[in-house]
Amino acid sequence: MEEWQKLLAEGINTPAQLVKEFPHLDEQMVKAISENFRVRINKYWLDLAKQSGAPLLKQILPDERELREDVGSGCADDPLNEEAQSPIPNLTHRYPDRVLFLISHQCAFYCRYCTRKRKVSDAEQINRSNQTAAIEYIRSHPEIRDVILSGGDPLMLRDEELESIVSRIRAIPHVEIIRIGTRMPCALPQRITEKFCTTLKKYHPIFMMVHFNHPDEVTPEAKEAMERLSDHGFPTMNQAVLLKGVNDDPEVLKKLFHKLLMARCRPYYLYQADLTKGTNYFRTTTEKGLEIMRALRGWTSGLAIPHYVIDAPGGGGKVPLLPRYVLRRTAKETVVRNYRGDVYRYAEVQEGCEDMLPAMAAAAGADAAAGPEAAVPGALPVRSRMTVTKLNGNGKHRVNGTNGTNGTNGAHGAHGTNGTNGSHGANGTNGTNGAHKTKHVNGSAGHGTAPAPLTAFDLAAAKRLT
Repeated sequence: MEEWQKLLAEGINTPAQLVKEFPHLDEQMVKAISENFRVRINKYWLDLAKQSGAPLLKQILPDERELREDVGSGCADDPLNEEAQSPIPNLTHRYPDRVLFLISHQCAFYCRYCTRKRKVSDAEQINRSNQTAAIEYIRSHPEIRDVILSGGDPLMLRDEELESIVSRIRAIPHVEIIRIGTRMPCALPQRITEKFCTTLKKYHPIFMMVHFNHPDEVTPEAKEAMERLSDHGFPTMNQAVLLKGVNDDPEVLKKLFHKLLMARCRPYYLYQADLTKGTNYFRTTTEKGLEIMRALRGWTSGLAIPHYVIDAPGGGGKVPLLPRYVLRRTAKETVVRNYRGDVYRYAEVQEGCEDMLPAMAAAAGADAAAGPEAAVPGALPVRSRMTVTKLNGNGKHRVNGTNGTNGTNGAHGAHGTNGTNGSHGANGTNGTNGAHKTKHVNGSAGHGTAPAPLTAFDLAAAKRLT
């Protein structure tokens, strides 16, 4: 028995063991929860979580809220509609050129926010019975160039079992990339042995999609595991989940991403928590996520900034969420805001711009036909006078709006003089002392739209600019 297997056996594997270790938990509650989604905490992670405290313990300890129906929350057993998009059981084909292939029902510990609670930890749901059919499906679909192995955790399989699957996939000519989604470098780094790495490196390129949520998880053991993977040619990329009470703080996530980079792991995704039944207590608002991304972009290196995404409910796929940096676009220029809130103008190339106008006019007509209910909340007025003023001496730009319609909540505040109390203010008076003013009067919807609602950050940026 290898060390990682011993740590699994020495950990918590039953409700009775869990209650003995954590007496404050109600045993009946734990038993009721474990009937649908097992409890397991390996010895390595148990010791680490008890030392770290709440952020790690919350991820692994059952909570009575798992038993609630979450009425009205939109939470579901299969929030991403994976079953309906699986032509073969446990093989999801959602995107044109890649598939998700579930090959293990077990994990080194069971995350209480797991998207696949409906089947993870259940050997009846994920097993070997459909593996041959799934591999044949991949073989018969030449458009599939990328295969993601997941579960459960594929690294819960023995090296020989995993190699058998990987080798058969690698033998398919049109498969270019194999990815393995695993939490083992974090949850049980002892699993990343020299033998494991040597066994699988024959089938490169293989990317390891790892899962760290909190900086305390990047231990010396975890760092050693990640470096061993890198030394054997496995690129490692982290997929974190934004979790209330765990990592919903920009400083916590920045520290995590910096530590991951030092372990040669690239922060790849920051997921908004899925609408999974029984996990609503982990969810934050998307505004919290955008606030975190604003606190990262520009304030630390781009290498440390993941894509913040929602995996769209119902199987729509990943949708990136971005703070509002583009304030306005026209055929002549794009007005942007940087990470400090300063506003700048980027002149568009004019050659061939006339070719853009028919499409822009058509888009404007479609917007008008859709009616006012289709408008984006907080968007810039579709008929507004915009003045971009470059201030002498400090190089900053200020946006002053004149006669803009539909200003709300101060975001397009009324009667803003020289940009005060309203960056796109209705009836705002243009600054008289700034040089190099450029005016765009009565721009139509086709020539300028806003990509996202205004936020508290927009208001704060406006105040800094005045």
